[in-house]
Amino acid sequence: MKSQTKRKVTVNLPEELLEHAMKACGGGTTVTIVQALKLLAAGSAYDQLRKMKGEVKIDLDLRELRRDR
Repeated sequence: MKSQTKRKVTVNLPEELLEHAMKACGGGTTVTIVQALKLLAAGSAYDQLRKMKGEVKIDLDLRELRRDR
């Protein structure tokens, strides 16, 4: 991961949820929360891509692509 500006935050989390997440992640509190935020962001991006289903038109000339073989 490249060096990024970091922000210190204080959050109140259900202890059992955090412990379960840390066990699943295999890391400490910070690693677990960073991983959770990455998964949340990826899920949001995936949802946006799913909404685009059928809206992106790709014009490919298959004969042109195959000619390079």
